[in-house]
Amino acid sequence: MQDEPPVWVLRLGHRPGRDERMSTHVGLTARALGADRVIFAGSADGPRETVTDITERFGGPFDVEVRESYRPLLGGWDGRIVHLTMYGLPIEDCAPAIRTAHRSEPLLVVVGAEKVAGEVYDAADWNVGVTNQPHSEVASLAVFLDRLFEGRELDREWEEADRTVIPQERGKRVVKSDEPSTGERTERSE
Repeated sequence: MQDEPPVWVLRLGHRPGRDERMSTHVGLTARALGADRVIFAGSADGPRETVTDITERFGGPFDVEVRESYRPLLGGWDGRIVHLTMYGLPIEDCAPAIRTAHRSEPLLVVVGAEKVAGEVYDAADWNVGVTNQPHSEVASLAVFLDRLFEGRELDREWEEADRTVIPQERGKRVVKSDEPSTGERTERSE
């Protein structure tokens, strides 16, 4: 993934006060599952702050950006565009071609919220449906990124992490990154 062209996620339709958690989860999912950057179109300072904070604590690299309008990015994108929509073609039909294109070109993954303008459908190289049933844009992004990276995103190495999660069968274990993994628990829940 590090030697591949970048994957950016563009979150459309953020409605302040209404979409704070959903937009935040789009950003967190993009970060955790292999994207390089999330761009929130509109006034999304809350989600930007949360995703930036998580990146600082749990590692990166990952960039977070807020833009007033998505149109300049969409119109000037130098690469391929994937629009995730329940009205799109089945992901299993599109994923091989998208993976092939991504080997040599940057990828912009567009995730909507409310009604998406027709210009987004027209600008997309692929309008992709993870399912053609109503569902969450966060779930759609997660499934898409997993199909794009074929599971490699789950083995990503995180740089400059302040904290590291130590996987275990029960409870929570988070250690400061400068402590050995056998160090004291900083958080625990059973």
